Amino acid sequence: MMAETAKILTIEDESPIRNGIVAYLEDSGFTMLEANDGLSGLELFRREGPDVVLCDLRLPGIDGLEVLATITSESPETPVIVVSGVSLLSYAVQALKRGAWDYVTKPIHDMAVLESAVRRVLKHAELVRQNREYRENLETLNAELTQTLRQLQDDEEAGRAIQSQLLPEDNKRFGDYRFRRRLYPSMYLSGDFMDYFPIDDQSIGFYMADVSGHGAASAFVTVMLHTLIVQYRDTLWQTADITIKHPRRVLQRLNRDFCRQNLDKHLTMLYGVIDLEKNTLAYSSGGQFPCPLLYDGEEVQTLDCRGRPVGLFDDAEFKEWQVDLPETFDLVLVSDGILELMPVDKLQQRYSALLSRSKGIDLDLGDMTAGLDVLADKHLPDDIALMVIDRNGRNG
Repeated sequence: MMAETAKILTIEDESPIRNGIVAYLEDSGFTMLEANDGLSGLELFRREGPDVVLCDLRLPGIDGLEVLATITSESPETPVIVVSGVSLLSYAVQALKRGAWDYVTKPIHDMAVLESAVRRVLKHAELVRQNREYRENLETLNAELTQTLRQLQDDEEAGRAIQSQLLPEDNKRFGDYRFRRRLYPSMYLSGDFMDYFPIDDQSIGFYMADVSGHGAASAFVTVMLHTLIVQYRDTLWQTADITIKHPRRVLQRLNRDFCRQNLDKHLTMLYGVIDLEKNTLAYSSGGQFPCPLLYDGEEVQTLDCRGRPVGLFDDAEFKEWQVDLPETFDLVLVSDGILELMPVDKLQQRYSALLSRSKGIDLDLGDMTAGLDVLADKHLPDDIALMVIDRNGRNG
């Protein structure tokens, strides 16, 4: 739901305040609904299905807390902003504990404060909706994948198709940042995996992982990894657990979760978080190799990627690095399967030469993967994954 087309219901018994809210938010492009008591407010809510509810606490008949409880029960994803008198601040805090998303105190001296709160909860509600749809889609895909893995000996092609659906969209943009990826499995199912996703409106998370071994068993571990990362994302909204925003903590938790499973499998990976406002990268490495290459238009820098694999040692500790991202850059991550085809010194020479030739022009993935498309039709000795993140000031 775009903020400019959002429908707002205000439940307020003081007509001067209600009229002021309606007039201001209508001027800001919102569609406004209004009620002067709790009962009529609930009737409007059920009939019109607004995107945000503004609710006074002191209402005739049904009070604001009862209205809040009813709306939260019937539609948990609908944001409710409490509008409270200053003398009722403790009452408003109680309302927040019962499910209100925000509160604005009366008298409202600056309506821009209210508009800002409305836009903020709309954005939050959209992220909640996207996370729910993402989770529901994941549950469907996981159910399909579980069924397919049972039949894998007879139908490995179907397993490959399901796994590919878990991969992120290629050439995906988040603000000024673009993510591109390639995956070349050595068998029908890959033990290499990667993903990138919004954490909140300020942060983008991404990772590349390489599970030990090949085939169905390793592919199953990539599904577990994907599921665990989604769970960590969900806990940010459900419990305000900020683990997903801190790469070192993510690897520590993954290591603990995988070690508990006794799968006889481990993985190397790199997990990073890009701050869209500060333009910084925080990352942690679980034995990722080769190390990522960062090209700023002039020089190629190899990022430090020392670290132990995930799921191999119970007592593994992980380090976190911080990098200021240049105005223009390409960041290249590739799994170690490429080393079966090309020694690491030759690999870095080739990619460094390609990066240096680009001189600020978008890196051509076709050049970087030249020959791999042909080889992928045959049996590769190992899975190969490639991810390129860039910020080149382009919108197309």
